[in-house]
Amino acid sequence: MIPKIAAIVLLALAGAALAQVGTNTDLLDANSASEADLVTAPHMSAALAQTIVARRPFARVADLDGLLGQSLSAEQRQALYGRLFLGINLNTASPAEIRLIPGMTDRLVHEFEEYRPYTSLEQFRREIGKYVPAAEVARLEQYVFVPMSLNRASREAFLTIPGLSERMAHEFEEYRPYTSLEQFRREIGKYVDAKEVARLERYVTLD
Repeated sequence: MIPKIAAIVLLALAGAALAQVGTNTDLLDANSASEADLVTAPHMSAALAQTIVARRPFARVADLDGLLGQSLSAEQRQALYGRLFLGINLNTASPAEIRLIPGMTDRLVHEFEEYRPYTSLEQFRREIGKYVPAAEVARLEQYVFVPMSLNRASREAFLTIPGLSERMAHEFEEYRPYTSLEQFRREIGKYVDAKEVARLERYVTLD
């Protein structure tokens, strides 16, 4: 009985280690959420939701914040980001972008940067878990991702990308080894349009 339980725990931990985009509960992804879902977010009008859909994909959350800042106050955007966000790359996000995560403190911004480069989401959980409770780590995890190696990441890891289908995860693997991001754009562009390629490219790296 004990070995069986231990095996289950180890499998669960292995699955967690595979994930490179934070486990999401109810946070909408600004680059892939439907217009109907966008309008359910705080302070989101139908016109603003239409503008977001027309302008995406956003390369960085700073771009999204710049657009929203034209019509929403900082306080309104903070309320909105509790329901809608664009995940930040843990290795490249600026301090200003990290501060856009609701509930961030100056100390946590520093800690987010302190442990770079992140090689896995499990590393993020372990390091940030030194400063906040597990429930808060889980909340923060929704807002972040670690770029996935196009040549080494598992299919399970690719499937953590918002909106990625099993078929597209297969295509990601099909064209290995990748020697350039241009190759990725060219091959994946056979299946989806340029905007979708750009959206997906945010999550991958050749490292």
